Amino acid sequence: MTIRKNDETLPNGTHSSAPSPAEGFEVLLITGMSGAGRSRAADSIEDMGWYVVDNMPPKLLVPLVDMMTSAGSGIHKLAAVIDVRSRDYFDDLSAVLSHLDDLGVKTRILFLDASNEVLIKRYESVRRPHPLQHGNRLIDGILEERDLLENLKERADIVIDTSTLSIHQLSTKLYEGLLGAGPSTVSVHIFSFGFKYGIPIDADFVADVRFLPNPFWVPKLRSMTGRDKAVSDYVLSSEGASEFLDAYEKAIAVAIEGYAQEDKHFVTIAIGCTGGQHRSVAISEALAKRLRSRGLNVSVSARELDNKGTEK
Repeated sequence: MTIRKNDETLPNGTHSSAPSPAEGFEVLLITGMSGAGRSRAADSIEDMGWYVVDNMPPKLLVPLVDMMTSAGSGIHKLAAVIDVRSRDYFDDLSAVLSHLDDLGVKTRILFLDASNEVLIKRYESVRRPHPLQHGNRLIDGILEERDLLENLKERADIVIDTSTLSIHQLSTKLYEGLLGAGPSTVSVHIFSFGFKYGIPIDADFVADVRFLPNPFWVPKLRSMTGRDKAVSDYVLSSEGASEFLDAYEKAIAVAIEGYAQEDKHFVTIAIGCTGGQHRSVAISEALAKRLRSRGLNVSVSARELDNKGTEK
């Protein structure tokens, strides 16, 4: 299946090629030695927002990209686990990579490797034969696969040796290779809530801002929410609001730095007031703005506003 660029006729009668829908689409090929951690890597990459397909024959990559781009699926990042166990597979993959490049698809290769000694121990621990062993010694299958993949490893954009890596260390390496290192790899979600409706059980941090003056008792602000400027100004100018945000931002930043090193890449922060309509909403938005200025990916929601809660 071929993806062609669309021709567009300009007013002066000339023709211009419109961008192919495949342009801007990313494909990550996950490959490498059997037993080096391809499945573990696929799980981590899926957590990063990639659409992951396992055991993908190379010839199906182009039709799959075509389907995803032409159907307007909204998916722009495809990761395919490729198990190259024959010369024919390798030849197919080379042709597909060249074709995807012609289409303007950004393609990267992630190659996972490990020492022969480590691969032998891993296979012996699960008591399974190597896919290329064919009744021979385990090392024979490993050496055959290593020879087969030698050229592909040289073409790889990212090579990770998993010999001494734990599951969490491998995930951290993948985040560093695909997204960069440090806190910027941590996604933060902040949501406001009302204590009167229950404390959330899915938050990593819970903050209580009921010490701030309640806009509910200001008649002109009562019907508004913390997303309205008048309410936000009232809350943020209250005594203690700035000091709280300064201290809480620093504490969260320290924690996120540690989370990035410990392979925790998703953090949920809950900010609560009485009913979850005024104070917690304003503080959530303010904290999100501060964390974004640090380069973090931050999303915000308001539990009680979505549930039409009323603060009292």
